[in-house]
Amino acid sequence: MSDTVNTPKRNPIGRVLMWVLIFQLGLAVLLFWGDLRDGLRLPGFGPRAPELTEPVRPGDQTRRFRPDRAPPGGQPMPSSPLPDRLTLTVVEGGQRALLEGGIVPGDAERIEKQLAELDPKPQGVILNSPGGSVQDALLLGRYLRDADLTTALRSGDICYSACPYLLAAGTNRTIPDDASVGVHQHYFGESTLLPAFVAVEDIQRGQGEVMAYLDDMGIDPLVMQHALVTPPDEIYVLLPQELERYRFIEKPSGS
Repeated sequence: MSDTVNTPKRNPIGRVLMWVLIFQLGLAVLLFWGDLRDGLRLPGFGPRAPELTEPVRPGDQTRRFRPDRAPPGGQPMPSSPLPDRLTLTVVEGGQRALLEGGIVPGDAERIEKQLAELDPKPQGVILNSPGGSVQDALLLGRYLRDADLTTALRSGDICYSACPYLLAAGTNRTIPDDASVGVHQHYFGESTLLPAFVAVEDIQRGQGEVMAYLDDMGIDPLVMQHALVTPPDEIYVLLPQELERYRFIEKPSGS
């Protein structure tokens, strides 16, 4: 009579679930590490960009950036920060509206309503904003173009992050040499702790929407090459010649 050895049966479903869990945990670690390295920029992780107050020159245009601490165009820190959300003020006897402050969800609908109620209708808007919600900037930008409004910055004003999408909407755009326009990466999803294919899909969809919008506004979408390589905690400041190259402003006649 031979001895029989009983071996435990393997559960193939359990093994599959285990490997799926390990795979998802690995993705979460990689995505979180990416946030730490590129988004949060913790001390000791990579080189630090110069302060935003330091002047830019060709090849040295990336600066540290915090929306709540953005000074105007390389000038000293203002005594009072910009409003947390867009604030509309009628200026120049009603000829233009000044939009100052961060862009938060819901600002597009609110500012559109305020602009529509102005009498007389302004001919354009002046911008001074550290940016914010991309979707609201795109929605409000399309409203500005449909309303046939011009856009402008004043001496020392800033237009960073999502604000250049509002600037792009103007039927005519005015940017003084001492104003400052800058771009960087945006977040398009609520959280990066998602399956990788979901995060990539959100990013691709968002970037595609932005590039189509810029093209509709007559801006060269290649400006996004600077945004895509600049982390959210830094800003790439566009030089006057780049503003001309990407068609934010017209080149002088005869050039």
